[in-house]
Amino acid sequence: MALSLTQVQKIIRDTYDSKDRRRGVEGTFMWFMEEVGELSAALRSGTDAERAAEFADVVAWLATLANIAGVDLDAAVQAKYGKGCPGCRQIPCVCDQTEKP
Repeated sequence: MALSLTQVQKIIRDTYDSKDRRRGVEGTFMWFMEEVGELSAALRSGTDAERAAEFADVVAWLATLANIAGVDLDAAVQAKYGKGCPGCRQIPCVCDQTEKP
């Protein structure tokens, strides 16, 4: 069963919210960055399973940050990318490559 961003945020909130709120935004951001670093290492030399696990960890920590900051990830992504590229509003993007590396 696929999970929406809303469902992911709810699962993370229901599972970890009290710990996350005690840690706060700054502490949580540090953990998020550590997971991004682990994802970087997995992309360079990890197995498929390791890469998948690190992607899941990054999404979970991003959901944690969004929960603490009061951001609805589903609404934020829909608002910014729901109509395609935020610059040209096309799918696929037709922006000049020098503008969007």
